[in-house]
Amino acid sequence: MNGGQPRYGGILRLYGPGSMDHLDPACAYYMLGGQIIRLFARQLFTYRPVADLRDPSAVTPVPDVAEAVPTVDNGGISADHTRYTIRLRPGVYWDTDPPREVTAGDFVRGFKRMANPVLQAGGIGYFTSTIRGMAEYCDAYAAAITSAEPAAAELAAFQNNHEIAGVRAVDDRTIVFDLIRPAVDFLHILALQCASAAPVEYDEVLPDSAEFRRRVRSNGPYRITHYAHGESVRLDRNPVWRKASDPVRQQYLDGVEVTMEIASPQQVGEVIDSGRADLSWASPITEPYDVAPTDPGNDLGYALNPYLVFNLLSPNADRAMSKLKVRQAIAYAIDKAAIAEIYHGLEAGTVMLSGHTAIPPGNDGHVDFNLYPTPGDRGDPERCRALLAEAGYPDGLTLTAVHRDVDANPEVARSYAADLEKGGISVRLVSLGHAEYYQFLRDPANARAGAWDISAPSWTPDWFGPNGRTYVQPMFQTNTSRGTSNYGGYSNPEVDRLIEEALGATDRARATELWHQVDLCVMRDAAIVPILVHAPTIPHRKGRRVRNAIAMPTVDRWFDLSNLWLEESA
Repeated sequence: MNGGQPRYGGILRLYGPGSMDHLDPACAYYMLGGQIIRLFARQLFTYRPVADLRDPSAVTPVPDVAEAVPTVDNGGISADHTRYTIRLRPGVYWDTDPPREVTAGDFVRGFKRMANPVLQAGGIGYFTSTIRGMAEYCDAYAAAITSAEPAAAELAAFQNNHEIAGVRAVDDRTIVFDLIRPAVDFLHILALQCASAAPVEYDEVLPDSAEFRRRVRSNGPYRITHYAHGESVRLDRNPVWRKASDPVRQQYLDGVEVTMEIASPQQVGEVIDSGRADLSWASPITEPYDVAPTDPGNDLGYALNPYLVFNLLSPNADRAMSKLKVRQAIAYAIDKAAIAEIYHGLEAGTVMLSGHTAIPPGNDGHVDFNLYPTPGDRGDPERCRALLAEAGYPDGLTLTAVHRDVDANPEVARSYAADLEKGGISVRLVSLGHAEYYQFLRDPANARAGAWDISAPSWTPDWFGPNGRTYVQPMFQTNTSRGTSNYGGYSNPEVDRLIEEALGATDRARATELWHQVDLCVMRDAAIVPILVHAPTIPHRKGRRVRNAIAMPTVDRWFDLSNLWLEESA
């Protein structure tokens, strides 16, 4: 259902459990919401939907609001590769009254907003380690805002009176970035949703607040007309958007509606098959198949899904999670094969393998090794008990595990909890809604309070190609700011040093070796337990009306909603 002549009209309906982590692009990080943000917020660079994922263009940034890809030859990149000069295309407008053209200053504002200490961008480390002065700007911003609940005017005052040394608008259509060092992945960083332009109206609202959600502005083909967090979202056509100034998106649909309700994968599939919805939301319902796939059909890096993360800041059980032997005990206890069977039972429709490394296969820095082997990846409860005794817990201990309440997550939590019980660890399971789960994990206050000890999230690389940093930097570089993706507060000076050295490597082979060294350090520390790795594509189920549905790895295998259309007669 990917061919034929495009048809205009119709409302695309998505249905399923869960919610966006944030509607505000400055704070949003997880790719489920990226489907929606792509419809109303634009970056300097983005990705095209390409059906053949073996085609490198599927994961190569292309101009969005930028006029062209900068090169040394066209003057966009300096000879030493540390200055990028980017021209904006004309004719891109905000849906204000009257419409106002998007400027370089709007992009500068977007970069300042992502640095806010109230709800910082999850991928902020990419920017602070790459753009000159970005880290200093974040530090100064955090020092200036001392209130736990500042007013929007306080944030705007800081942003409007302080500059990022390496980000400046030369004029309305030219933005210049100065880098700390050359970065071959810089365009990928600029394609992240948190690098979206931000209109001046955002100075009047707190990041991702209820007021923000009522006042979202659009420069894409659709605009938000209704948003109820964790319940529903509606987008309709943006009347000021013009195809002539958007080389990537279309406006075939009249609108998009997302209904967010607790439902099992089977229930979501039934709703799609009945014609009451066109696509799934947050639930990876696949097209029917007879035999589980063994070939991912592409050469992209695998996703880590799920992995067990430890809260190293937890005071519970005499700070048990901070003790290496306790974490190693848990690493030996997990029956990974049983969790794989759960996903196979849900007909995940993708290639999956047991995980043993922090960087999964196909990503820069991956080398096969396994520091915590068990027969058939079935776990070793006796080894777990022995290590607990060595750690000072001969009678075991009790931990709190938080999990999402959707899809396979409750069953996965029960599975690893049963494994730990066999090894002498009692587990108290706490269920969180999809809308709250990642917000909960990204707040270090919850970690320090001991609100959780272990959890099993997932991680998909933010981009493909030269992407070694997309695992180790957000997950393991020291970062206890609110909005962090280093959920458990892991911190190792040697890991931080290796990350900095890898970022400064001019040779990709050398950088790849350094990323592997980080992986070894992290796994020796048992900072996480890799459970499964998944190929980054899923054959999502489509309703009968859907045409030209192309899955994009850069939005976590979900479809590009900006290029599909509906065939009403189907």
